[in-house]
Amino acid sequence: MRYKLSLLLLLLTLTINAQETTLDKSTKQTDTIKKADTLLKVATDSIVKNGPILFEKGKTYELGGISVTGLQKFSEQAVKVFTGLKVGQQIKLPGDKLTSAIKKLYGQKQFSNVDAYVIKIDGNIAYLEFDVVELPQLNKVSIQGVKKGKAKELQKDTELTKGVKITDNLLVTSENYIQKKYQEKGFLNTKVTLDTKKDTSNVNSLNMLIFIDKGERVKIKDIYFDGNKDLSDKKLRKAMKNTKKAFLGRFWKKSKYIKADFKEDLQSIIDLYSEKGHRDARILTDSISRNADNTINVHIGLEEGKKYYFGGISYLGNTVYSDEQLDRYLRIDKGQVYNSKVLKERVSGNGKPDSEDIASLYQNTGYIFSQVNPVETKVDNDSIFVEIRIHEDEPATIRKVTVNGNDKTNDHVAYRQLRTRPGYLYSKEQIIRSIRELGQLGFFDPESISPDLKPNYYDKTVDIDYSVTEKGSSQIELQGGYGGGSFIGTLGLSFNNFSMRNIFNKKAYQPLPMGDGQTLSLRLQKSRYYTTSSFSFTEPWLGGKKPQSLSFSIYQSKQFRYNYATGSVDKDQRLNIIGASVGIGKRLKWPDDYFSLSQTVSLQRYDLRDYPIATFTFSTGISNNLAYAINLGRKSAGPNPIFPKSGSDFSVGAKLTFPYSLVNDKDYATISDQEKYKWLEYYKLNFKGKWYTSLFDKFVLMSNFEAGFLGSYSNKVGDSPFERYFVGGDGLATFQLDGRETIGLRGYENSRISSIDGGTIYNKFQLELRYPVTLKPSASIYLLGFLEGGNSYDGFDKFDPFTLKRSAGLGVRIFMPAFGLLGIDFAHGFDPLPGSTVKSGWQTHFIIGQQF
Repeated sequence: MRYKLSLLLLLLTLTINAQETTLDKSTKQTDTIKKADTLLKVATDSIVKNGPILFEKGKTYELGGISVTGLQKFSEQAVKVFTGLKVGQQIKLPGDKLTSAIKKLYGQKQFSNVDAYVIKIDGNIAYLEFDVVELPQLNKVSIQGVKKGKAKELQKDTELTKGVKITDNLLVTSENYIQKKYQEKGFLNTKVTLDTKKDTSNVNSLNMLIFIDKGERVKIKDIYFDGNKDLSDKKLRKAMKNTKKAFLGRFWKKSKYIKADFKEDLQSIIDLYSEKGHRDARILTDSISRNADNTINVHIGLEEGKKYYFGGISYLGNTVYSDEQLDRYLRIDKGQVYNSKVLKERVSGNGKPDSEDIASLYQNTGYIFSQVNPVETKVDNDSIFVEIRIHEDEPATIRKVTVNGNDKTNDHVAYRQLRTRPGYLYSKEQIIRSIRELGQLGFFDPESISPDLKPNYYDKTVDIDYSVTEKGSSQIELQGGYGGGSFIGTLGLSFNNFSMRNIFNKKAYQPLPMGDGQTLSLRLQKSRYYTTSSFSFTEPWLGGKKPQSLSFSIYQSKQFRYNYATGSVDKDQRLNIIGASVGIGKRLKWPDDYFSLSQTVSLQRYDLRDYPIATFTFSTGISNNLAYAINLGRKSAGPNPIFPKSGSDFSVGAKLTFPYSLVNDKDYATISDQEKYKWLEYYKLNFKGKWYTSLFDKFVLMSNFEAGFLGSYSNKVGDSPFERYFVGGDGLATFQLDGRETIGLRGYENSRISSIDGGTIYNKFQLELRYPVTLKPSASIYLLGFLEGGNSYDGFDKFDPFTLKRSAGLGVRIFMPAFGLLGIDFAHGFDPLPGSTVKSGWQTHFIIGQQF
């Protein structure tokens, strides 16, 4: 044992946890420095066996050397580096440099205790010794009382990994975290114990054992209120979104008591009272009591206070809009129950894009610098008088508009969708519309489009920068399979942001010329007995200056007679189809610019040679289908085209052929079907409408109604065998040759609700509740539940809109940019199929590439 030549110069004994707050550290270190000064007074008079040390308090010495004791895993040289002290430097005893050295050692979060000694004074040279106690390291953790998988999750969450330094704070925070985790799940009696034991295989290491006793889940038996007169217990319980009492059958919200959530519910009660006019309502007491059956009761004592009414509302500072105009937005009359929430929403908005409020009224007409504030000016008995104070300022114009993040999409494609242009008056409404239009392109992630406003008050201008994130917009279909005795291969390519003008520009192929917002689709399907190919192209802005589109498509199909019994193919018996269509679309300005009008001319030519099909009564001949289609639509749904949250999407359209039978002299009662159907004649009327309504949380309700009618010009010709409606199933169009429309009605087999030849009338009603799981660009996923009904009819004489085939079910949709929409539905049909007396029952439907 060696003897120290001086008593403690600086005894800085700090047991600082690695996770203590800076305030705690600073307080403890300050206390220790004060203690060190007191000890110095004693130290100068202390004598050890080797005699007194000549020591002058506050004198500056040259540091002659540093030694370290108490080390287990660290090297002495490493600790010396941690102190920041160097031999030969000048150091005051006591002083800032020595204090700083001790703080640096604690700052390494490796030591539980640090003592500093002067072990020798040689003239103006001082020698120091640091005595440290290293924090033990964690070697192994064992968690008992829960399943293995849960134990791993808890170990990860508490960061109890091998090598971590064990401190008192680590033990306490880990215990509290685990206990709180289970209490939030309703296990209020959870007990957690942490024990450490020395690990003999490693130096300064500990093994940890955590034992968790969850106990039984504690549910809320009842919630009692005291002091409520105007609002019933039932209404108050309903206002509590998180804290619910248990009852048989509740599965959507578990009954559990979480203190933080309970505090939110107390505020919700106060908010409800405020909405009912009780502005002074307050919570007096809240507590819980335990029952013998391991349940608890929640007790809430409150004071409702007086019920208030609007005594009168006046406006101050409005010059742009009259009091009468502002009243139409405020929609609050004298004598109504005082509701501060409604007042705030009618003045400043409810956070929704389509909010109708006074502030939005000003924001939509250029007044970005305007301020609208409701102020209670007087309380007279039970009446509250409100003054809406308005500072209009001056209207602002848009100085500059930019879009960033569009690396592939050319600037002009993005800019032409914007409703905010330089020189225009600022409009919040037009910013929201621009976000929707950018999202509807399909090239950007709608959830991440963010406008950054940079208003300049001095010159009354504003700059707008739209930040976008591009996502994959092209899709590929590559599949193969065996069916009908033959291998079937399919290759489909859809480029939704194509650039036709760069098709001969080699530098633009990365891997294809992209960025101009055009759509190019190619598809080829082939087997032993049929081949189909198609090509389509759409230019959404013909000429580049106006939103008018030009589309063109052409397709060809060759099918040969296949003998399923022998597997042979007879190419002398064949059906050739060639078709083409040209369409023009235009965005309208009236009634508003959500409307669009499209017109299409299409021609299909059917060439049969000894090839009987069910649609025709002849097997050799030619039939032509030349038709004109017109469609008027209004689409305001958005902003995300995959998961719209608001707006609507409806269309009314007609498709018709020339009425040949009305202008020629043929006797359709006697001519052959080959002659009758040489030129098909018919007319079709269709209506489709979808409405999207945001409900609570993230839920969205989609309501849908659609109907169609296929008519004829002459009873002699009759209904066309083509263009019919086939209702039932997943709604996906299969390889058909007769221009049919397939209408999905889940819970029933594909097309089985219609007759074998197809219906001439159909109607469908649908309610679909949707909930998004994720709307990320890589994959958008949402869950849905639905109710729907519909039917198909063979003529008006059999039409009954109230005789429906009903179904209900659940499903999921997954949209990936490269593959399109995928999904699965589990549906229950409540009614029998035509010709059957047994209800359809459960059906499973797989969705691939269906429209949104």
